[in-house]
Amino acid sequence: MREFDFELALCAHLEREGRLVSRQLGGAVHGRRVLDTVVVEPGPEFDERAAITPERLPTAAIESSVGPGRARYWKDAFDCHPDRAERAVELAVERGFFERERRGGRTYVRQTTRYPDWVGEIVAVENKPDLGRPGDLESQLRTDVSLALADRVVLATASYVTGAHLNRIPEEVGVWRFDADSRTIDVRREATPLPTDDAGVELLDERPVRADVRVVSAAEKARTRRQLAERAYGKGWRSFDYPSCERCSPDSDGIPYCQWKDRAVRESDECGPDCGGYEAADPPAIDGDALRAERTPWRADPDGRRRRQSGLDRFG
Repeated sequence: MREFDFELALCAHLEREGRLVSRQLGGAVHGRRVLDTVVVEPGPEFDERAAITPERLPTAAIESSVGPGRARYWKDAFDCHPDRAERAVELAVERGFFERERRGGRTYVRQTTRYPDWVGEIVAVENKPDLGRPGDLESQLRTDVSLALADRVVLATASYVTGAHLNRIPEEVGVWRFDADSRTIDVRREATPLPTDDAGVELLDERPVRADVRVVSAAEKARTRRQLAERAYGKGWRSFDYPSCERCSPDSDGIPYCQWKDRAVRESDECGPDCGGYEAADPPAIDGDALRAERTPWRADPDGRRRRQSGLDRFG
């Protein structure tokens, strides 16, 4: 099975269990790691987060000294470049996290609500359906464990998992054997919880005789974890485009299944007039937000968003 098909099937299975799932997210602090699948378990104040907006909240707005009490002059509330701060204000107002008012030609902002403690646990899943072609798997997983950005790290595969396979990857990494046809997971090894509150070590570059690493502070990790969770919340996993082809018949999970190829397809690199089975048509109309809202605690149109839309004209 190809990794794209495997990844989408796993995301759909995890979402049906009520988890917040996203894919292809940056999972590094200073390096260049991309996590295949990210699962965010809701924390104690998830409902408060869901009530604000279905979209990502900008990091600069969350980290600013803007609070829900007295409104502050926006330039005094940010410790970053003014252009970044201004963009954060615009997005935070647009997404219902800030409200804005004008006084004497100046813009003042306040939070509509405090930023909640909504993240329970973050699980990073590396998808490798064929363990016979591992690529940089061992190095990637070692980095994930030593950095400990996620609470748990898991390897998901379609291959038969042997003792030799288990011995080649860090013992902290959990191993799932996932059957994409039956949508079942056989847990071959439980993942060990990682020390996310401590400093970590990030591998930046590895060569035959040298490895470049960097110590990442607990504060840097906390900031990056929040960014990762917000990106996962706003993006979800259906971030692909659907082919403009008559033969594309998405399944009940919204996966772009191709009748001609008899598998899932990625529109960006294998669909179009060059395909022998291509029949031009409008892309399928799939409401991914509705599917996500039906299966998880994520809310597509929360009350906070409606309040913002009805009162936006009060701000100049």
